[in-house]
Amino acid sequence: MKTVHDLLQHKRRLRGDDAPERVHAIAPIASVFEAIAMMSERHVGALPVMIDDKLVGIVSERDYARKVILKDKSSKTTRVSEVMTRQVITVDQHDPISHCVNLMTSHHIRHLVVVEQGSVVGMLSLRDLFAEIIDEQSATIGQLEEYIRGGH
Repeated sequence: MKTVHDLLQHKRRLRGDDAPERVHAIAPIASVFEAIAMMSERHVGALPVMIDDKLVGIVSERDYARKVILKDKSSKTTRVSEVMTRQVITVDQHDPISHCVNLMTSHHIRHLVVVEQGSVVGMLSLRDLFAEIIDEQSATIGQLEEYIRGGH
């Protein structure tokens, strides 16, 4: 099975960009409103929370719904640090995609931060992983159909 590195490379090719993935992060002192606006602008469901280049948490749309809206807080006055998840589940580029799916399933999360040598190098969503698995299975099915038809 493919690795996190393979998936990040595939995401770059889809963007038409060979440059390393630009990881959009937010500071813990930012407002939740700013975080949600950035997520909307970037079309992502979560952001790593960083101080300088150090990962200190992750904030997601789910955090917003559960820790701001349901608690009747103001997104403009609530800081990201008040609602972020501090125990971030991370993977590195050598991890297989199956490991990522297992982590997300067992921890009930939808996003993983990719860390390499202490630096955040990417983000993966459950959607990214499922799309890759579906592509891989479609290719396998195509090969099996070709084999059955005698095209080997």
